[in-house]
Amino acid sequence: MTSSVRKILHADCDCFYAAVEMLDNPQWHDIPLAVGISAERRGVITTCNYPARKFGVHSAMPTARALRLCPDLLLVPPDFDKYRKVSRQIQAIFHELTPLVEPLSLDEAYLDVSDVKGFQGSATWMAQWLKKECLSRTGIVVSVGAAPSKFLAKVASDWEKPDGLTVISPEQVDGFIKALPVKKLHGVGPATSARLATMGIETCNDLRALPIEQLLQEFGKFGKRLFELSRGIDERPVQVAHERKSISVETTFDHDLPTLDHVHAALAPLHEKLETRITRHGQHGLSSLFVKVRFNNFSTTTMDARGLEPSLDNYHQLADQAWARGKRPVRLLGIGVRLLPEEARQQLSLPL
Repeated sequence: MTSSVRKILHADCDCFYAAVEMLDNPQWHDIPLAVGISAERRGVITTCNYPARKFGVHSAMPTARALRLCPDLLLVPPDFDKYRKVSRQIQAIFHELTPLVEPLSLDEAYLDVSDVKGFQGSATWMAQWLKKECLSRTGIVVSVGAAPSKFLAKVASDWEKPDGLTVISPEQVDGFIKALPVKKLHGVGPATSARLATMGIETCNDLRALPIEQLLQEFGKFGKRLFELSRGIDERPVQVAHERKSISVETTFDHDLPTLDHVHAALAPLHEKLETRITRHGQHGLSSLFVKVRFNNFSTTTMDARGLEPSLDNYHQLADQAWARGKRPVRLLGIGVRLLPEEARQQLSLPL
């Protein structure tokens, strides 16, 4: 019998890459540590531990700026083979709980536990078990959010980080969302938050007062998403298996990227994440590359190119062309590869 109430967990490893490095080097636990590329290579911070965050260091920050904020910052180059190994252990634990797992990256995933019979069906007890098992078996601290939807589960996992566990029951959803700051909504960065603030919108309850027509006029298609999320509407299922049409990564920045140089600097960590996802998928069947740029006026452009390898240099070239279409600050940057249809991929794999 299928449960009528969805129970979704969002599990997110705390500062994952840095946490793996600290497992191998416990003496680094209490000093400012970041995983990233050196400043000499126009590098960007991939992630950092909590002592580093006290200095204002954060992911996607140019390494040069991070070192100015924290001159004693220990910078460690990323070792993705090591991170993938730990990630596989954590994902295996997820699958012990439920087969309905949707990995988002090496360090986070959605789990649909609606029909799990163990733990007396309690999502809270499942989340507690998940945190305990991940820590005892891998040494990695995982923050977990539990809620009736993916959107709220993701908000909940970030609510009490680090080492967080937040549960939003169906009865709590409406009250929780009404008080939720709009800046917590997926896709609402500082620019959108500031724009909403000028309209007198600080919370989702404020947002609900605006008719959908006004939101569409102000924010285009994103206005519909704002309308839905402010009411807790998110019916997206946990996607276990489906035919992929693309592999991509993207980031909405805390602060708009003001120049093309800043866009270039932000490409390196995105490319590292993309390489990880492509490796997990397999190199066969890649059709084209693309770069997606959303400017601070919410206009979005995508630049595609066929016949190129997914190298960082090629993404730099595509980013140049995409940025030239707007030549203004960038709030979202994404890169990816488009895939051939499954039938075409199978034909490519057939022996000659």
